Amino acid sequence: MLALLIKTFLVQAFSIPSNSMQNTLQRGDRVLVDKLTPWFGSTPERGEVVVFNDPGGWLGETPEQSGFGAAVQQGLSWIGLMPSAEDQDLIKRVIAVGGDTVSCRKGGPVILNGEELDESAYLFPGNTPCDDQEFGPITIPDGELWVMGDHRQDSLDSRYHQNLPGGGTVPESKVVGRAIVIAWPVNRWSTLPVPSSYSDVPSAAAATAVAAAASPAGLGLTLAVPLVLWRRRALLRREESAAR
Repeated sequence: MLALLIKTFLVQAFSIPSNSMQNTLQRGDRVLVDKLTPWFGSTPERGEVVVFNDPGGWLGETPEQSGFGAAVQQGLSWIGLMPSAEDQDLIKRVIAVGGDTVSCRKGGPVILNGEELDESAYLFPGNTPCDDQEFGPITIPDGELWVMGDHRQDSLDSRYHQNLPGGGTVPESKVVGRAIVIAWPVNRWSTLPVPSSYSDVPSAAAATAVAAAASPAGLGLTLAVPLVLWRRRALLRREESAAR
């Protein structure tokens, strides 16, 4: 019962089935996923590595396991050391959250809320941010996520599912939890922090405000307000002089 409670509400181990998150994660790694904080209203943030259920159509049909291997996985799943064989889960990095505007052009970086995103800390060596699949600009709906693998040339992520309902985004409700640590093998033990480059990305609201201020109407308003205040002060001074 304790194992079931831990797996359901606290933390669960997941095995990495592909190369899509290299070199951050290698095929066969075991990661521990935090399932507790979402219960307290926490939502995924940019830069986090998250496990999520297939939103629909991302994964093809998986062959059923049988025999000893299936029995072992079922046992490990029951105590939280592996996901269930029936689970249709994926693991990717959150690039953009609801309200963000994201895009990428051939030869260029990912543009997030008008700023270039520095992905050098985790992008697979030799990969480019999106040369194999351009996208955007896309404004992410509230409650949705745009996700991509760190090995861009070996990851079927949001870029490749824009023809599906949701336009390639993943509902926050599909997120199982955030991967917080590589637990196995022992020689690869490490935490999975959010890269510092994401702290330089402006919020969607800030980016909108900057864009509005830079527009002709915004510039006109910026110049007009001081002028109106100056004229008002001048009129007050004249009235005071006349009263004397």
